Amino acid sequence: MAATPAGRVLVYGGRGALGSACLHYFKAKGWWVASIDIVANEEANANVLVKICESFTEQAEQVTSDVARLLGEQKVDAILCLAGGWAGGNCSSKDLYKNSDLMWKQSVWTSTISSHLASKHLKAGGLLTLAGANASLSGTPGMVGYGMAKAAVHQLCQSLSGENSGLPAGSVAVAILPVTLDTPMNRKFMPDADFSSWTPLEYIAQYFFPLSLFSSLRSCSVSVFGRHRRCHETAEAGPLSADTLEHSLSGFSGAERRERNDVSPQTLNKSSSSVIRAGGPN
Repeated sequence: MAATPAGRVLVYGGRGALGSACLHYFKAKGWWVASIDIVANEEANANVLVKICESFTEQAEQVTSDVARLLGEQKVDAILCLAGGWAGGNCSSKDLYKNSDLMWKQSVWTSTISSHLASKHLKAGGLLTLAGANASLSGTPGMVGYGMAKAAVHQLCQSLSGENSGLPAGSVAVAILPVTLDTPMNRKFMPDADFSSWTPLEYIAQYFFPLSLFSSLRSCSVSVFGRHRRCHETAEAGPLSADTLEHSLSGFSGAERRERNDVSPQTLNKSSSSVIRAGGPN
């Protein structure tokens, strides 16, 4: 008889670099993981294959239908939307239209679909993550399409944090705002960069995991700037600390803590980041 999974998570973009890293991390913790992508992830427990098309409504309805068929009445603890991409070009670029269209599909389509999936399949108190970017907090003249798409993701996250957003009660929408992720493709196209200043993929996976477990930690959006503690500070909320996690764990016995995959204050302290407030509906 198969063991009961410690949790259940959907990873949109589960075949990409960041999606694969997070999928691997959650599965290693005993979670049931499903990937949503145009290509299957063989490590996943289940795959929903996205059909490439030019119609947003057609693609959204296909993914929504296939996920509903996969899950049935089963709810998930987290939905991680980690799909995305990058394309450059200013407003005079011959590829402006093509690149803007691609960025919208990769970031906005996927984030919008993920938010609707969360409204249908996320548990009360569950976690929804979206993939934003630090660059779009200001003008992006050399990558117009990318900046527009990521700014839209940030706006969506803010909308999801408000009352009557459609998300389940107590759930939280989180957007990461990395500068540069340490992916194979980024290393390939920026071979002379300082890789030590980039955000490791495992760092983000390690950050998401405690957030998926303890709702008291999650009245915020995560802002991952640079690497480890090179983060953006705000006056609204401080860094997630070991003390915060210890408080969340205080109601559980030692055995219950172990059932929660041995998440410890030390674990979170190693991957703590600053946060900006954008909590979900209560």
